[in-house]
Amino acid sequence: MIPSAPQLNAKSWVLMDAGSGDIITSHDPHERLPPASLTKLMTVYVATNEILANRLKADDLVTISENAWRTGGSRMFLDPRSQVPVQDLLRGIVIGSGNDASVALAEHIAGSEDSFADLMNATAEKLGLLDTHFLNPTGLPVPDHYSSAQDMASLARAIIIDESAYYSLYKQKHFTWNGIRQPNRNLLLWRDSSVDGLKTGHTEAAGYCMVTSAVRDGRRLITAVFGSSSKNNRANDAGKLLTYGFRFFDTQTYAKAAQVLANPMIWKGENRTVQVGLLDDLSLTLPKNPKRTTETRLNINEPLTAPIAMGAVVGTLTLYEGDKKLATRPLIALEAQASGGWWARTWDTLKLFILDLFGAAAGSLETNASGVVDSLQRSGSA
Repeated sequence: MIPSAPQLNAKSWVLMDAGSGDIITSHDPHERLPPASLTKLMTVYVATNEILANRLKADDLVTISENAWRTGGSRMFLDPRSQVPVQDLLRGIVIGSGNDASVALAEHIAGSEDSFADLMNATAEKLGLLDTHFLNPTGLPVPDHYSSAQDMASLARAIIIDESAYYSLYKQKHFTWNGIRQPNRNLLLWRDSSVDGLKTGHTEAAGYCMVTSAVRDGRRLITAVFGSSSKNNRANDAGKLLTYGFRFFDTQTYAKAAQVLANPMIWKGENRTVQVGLLDDLSLTLPKNPKRTTETRLNINEPLTAPIAMGAVVGTLTLYEGDKKLATRPLIALEAQASGGWWARTWDTLKLFILDLFGAAAGSLETNASGVVDSLQRSGSA
């Protein structure tokens, strides 16, 4: 028995499994809302992308402009015209939520806040964040600057997967600059040892927002909460979601990326078969059920005819629990297969013509004989 998901005192929220990317529960996940300082997750993501691409160095010195120094709201307490290493600005943004540090880093990377916002939006588009639009690197409220709980959870997942070398920034509890020691505003870092990120935000328009991630027994969950009524409530809300997800759901991988799942026959090729599988792991987050039995069905597009490029879609894999379809993924060729010689192509063309003439599904006689098409694989999941 799986109880209903907790109801929160917030405008919008999402609970996501970081491994599968599946949404366990949500409320208005695509509602476009002011993200406040959650914006800085993208600011840092863009900056660390620049470092990983060797267009920026962690020890580069950034000259603090008067514009950055004058930025209001939460601050790192930078001095104008001082020079600060990029790595310290990143700490000031993540831990202290420094608006001055965010502007300084944006100006250093792109020349201005507006130009940096273009980078942020291009990155959001690349990540498929359809309910997000940025106009500054800080999250200070302006019209047409918005995001959603689902987009912020997806951004957190990208940070965890793509930029793991910098993820440890998000669990640091304190940062000192200019003699001023500031605590990380993520209260769950003190309450729950499994929590190791990510970011909080607050403005009058946005309310209290929070994106959180935690790992228990090797499994990671992500929460995004928008519009809670207080600092304490947003932490409580995130904690409720984490407890629910870890206790009642589990994630299993049913097929690995690049695993050979079948060797169907191909026509007019140098070889008679081609290896097929999945581009990515097939991982699903489902309610815990130690007695679950699943069935995998492979369907090959027939006839497969050479040449076939590596990565070409050649069929589908569908996962069932009883009569319930759990997931469908495209099957791809795991290797390239070139065309055969003149005689092989001619002979296979003649055989296909004859099979079609007699009403047989071209290729199904031989592929079914090999046990490839519509093969069933059974497995149990915890």
